[in-house]
Amino acid sequence: MRVIVSIILCIVLAHQAWSDDRKTETVILITIDGMRWQEVFRGVDNAFFDQQEFIAYKKHHGDFKQQYWRDSLNERRAALMPFFWGTIAQDGQLYGNRDKGSKGELGNRYHFSYPGYSEILTGIADDDRITSNDKILNPNRTILEWLNHMPENNGKVEAFGSWDVFPYIVNEKRAGVPVNAGFEAYSGSGAEVAFLNKLQTEVPSPWDTVRLDAFTMGFARAALAREKMKFLYIALGETDDFAHEGLYDQYIRAAHRSDTAIAELWAWVQSDPRYAGKTTLLITTDHGRGSDSLAAWKHHGRFPYTKEDGTQAVSDFKGDDQIWMAALGPDTPALGELSGGETVKLNQVAATAAKLLGYRFEDSHEKLEAGEPISAMIGK
Repeated sequence: MRVIVSIILCIVLAHQAWSDDRKTETVILITIDGMRWQEVFRGVDNAFFDQQEFIAYKKHHGDFKQQYWRDSLNERRAALMPFFWGTIAQDGQLYGNRDKGSKGELGNRYHFSYPGYSEILTGIADDDRITSNDKILNPNRTILEWLNHMPENNGKVEAFGSWDVFPYIVNEKRAGVPVNAGFEAYSGSGAEVAFLNKLQTEVPSPWDTVRLDAFTMGFARAALAREKMKFLYIALGETDDFAHEGLYDQYIRAAHRSDTAIAELWAWVQSDPRYAGKTTLLITTDHGRGSDSLAAWKHHGRFPYTKEDGTQAVSDFKGDDQIWMAALGPDTPALGELSGGETVKLNQVAATAAKLLGYRFEDSHEKLEAGEPISAMIGK
């Protein structure tokens, strides 16, 4: 009998609220694919401005420079991401400015998207099984699946991604979590959803596996409006794909659009009584980019390859393991831009989100253990 009581007590303790004064009832996790910390904290890089190979809209290049270039670093980054620097830096927290000794790192050895997203959502860098961007069902349980299996959260967890691999990363069918990604129509109701579904078939994407982020954010907004969510994941993708093509001006414009979309989402959340004062935003990226040459910024990832002399090697883009994070919400102290301190890691995101919602995250891996919550984000 004592053993049974102990087991029940452990289960209760694992799921109970961490404190009675916790205000967060909804967490919205947003990722901006392959967005470098350098632009987040420094603004646009002048080294790319007049490199014609990195410019897509050459006839409007002067307008681009006028919009994003400023003489001071603080003004440049505010011009690029005004919500980050006008709101999050004032009322929330920003991690990853290596110029000030604040570091963010990923833990997986591959430094590309599927391993990065899996690490964010599961709290684990499973280097033995998550080894590619292939459409393979994730053997590990994400925080979405974990939350959705609790009766109080069932049906209140969803994911929206621009990249068509997310149903596999979340393992949609096993998880029982709706994942709208790629070029899928959204099953939600209403005139706005119908319009977005129609428009998505009419507006071409530059890529065959990634849709434009406006559709991803639009569908996510519709889900939040439909009913009060417990956890919503939004994965924006344009930044990474424009960067891979070497189009720096389009990479920058995509980052600015992401900031604008997040700002509009936050303003809407604060206007809705179901979410106002009860919602926390967590924002990060799945990986960094190369930083040791002008050409390296286009690339990331560690891949085996054969050199011209026939020997085997592994590609390595210095800096692509460097990430950043942001947090904004009623339980997150307004520390602003962090200097120094402990290194934050991707494997801490899931546990941090869980703790904000009042839970202790329990990973599903047999040998690895998920990262600990970032205590400063919770303020406890």
